[in-house]
Amino acid sequence: MFVHGRLSRPIRHRIIRVDRKTRNADLRIRCRVVLKVAEGTSTHSAALALGCAPSTAWRAVARFKAEGESGLLDRRAEYGSLKVDEDVRGGIWQILVGGPKDHGLERSAWSLEVLAKVIAKELRVSLSRGHLSKVLHSLGISLKQARPFVRCPWNRRRRERRFAQLRDLAAHRAHREVVLFADEIDVHKNPRIGRDWTLPGTQCYVETPGRNEKRYLAGAYDHARQRLIYVEGEQKASWLFVRLLWLLARTYRGMRKIHLILDNYVIHKSQWVVKALAQLADRIVLHFLPPYCPQENRIERLWKDVHDNVTRNHDKKTMTDVLEAIFRCLSSRLKTRREPLGSY
Repeated sequence: MFVHGRLSRPIRHRIIRVDRKTRNADLRIRCRVVLKVAEGTSTHSAALALGCAPSTAWRAVARFKAEGESGLLDRRAEYGSLKVDEDVRGGIWQILVGGPKDHGLERSAWSLEVLAKVIAKELRVSLSRGHLSKVLHSLGISLKQARPFVRCPWNRRRRERRFAQLRDLAAHRAHREVVLFADEIDVHKNPRIGRDWTLPGTQCYVETPGRNEKRYLAGAYDHARQRLIYVEGEQKASWLFVRLLWLLARTYRGMRKIHLILDNYVIHKSQWVVKALAQLADRIVLHFLPPYCPQENRIERLWKDVHDNVTRNHDKKTMTDVLEAIFRCLSSRLKTRREPLGSY
């Protein structure tokens, strides 16, 4: 207790010990406010020095004067057990494993309001939106954009067998053979709109040129050598892929076989491609992934990095500016060889 405006030495030492050992930031602030006021600092000055609201400092001092050291403690401890204990946290996790329809609701996505109602109904715990948001954050649960996908028509055994064959091909290629991952990327002058960090009360605006313009890159990624070979075109057509095949043949002259792992897109199977492969004396062999399985194509990650670093929310005025930014992005990460548009 205060003695003539000061603390007795035993009380002061106990408060200092609590201040040093506690992990509760609020309790630490209350201890330091009392210590400063006991040293002769005004309550308002103590609040300013500690960065807390003056009302918090006044309340801490008043409770200490009225109740002593016990007044420093958080009174919520008197309320009994925590509202959100480990059982409730586990229950919230299990609820979010499913969707609203699993709980009889005609919704396809969760909102905080709907989730709070389901928690109140099934777990008998009433949570505000703010409290629920904090609980979800503490569980590592965040609001993310859904990613669309198409289910592969192959059964799981057939699909996994094909994946194993292609992985074995990449891991145990023969002498004078190379394994590459091929795919195309669409480049638009209009920026891809994506999420970005913004300050409170502000909105991120992205200017679009209005009239869109497109280019396409067909590339082959050599994971072992960290190399990318790619061509540029105005259409995503078979002739673009054929240009890539001829560029690969010139780039890997010393290789007996060039294995290309790629998807089942129609431009990879046209008559133009069949003729080009025959003219190349079957030096290039195509290995097709199961349908709708882009995650097994290593070049897809590279194209995603291009979109994340260049095309998302970009402010480039011309297609030339966009392409040059992409070329710089690729060359900064990999060894590259490019065949520009019109050079074939």
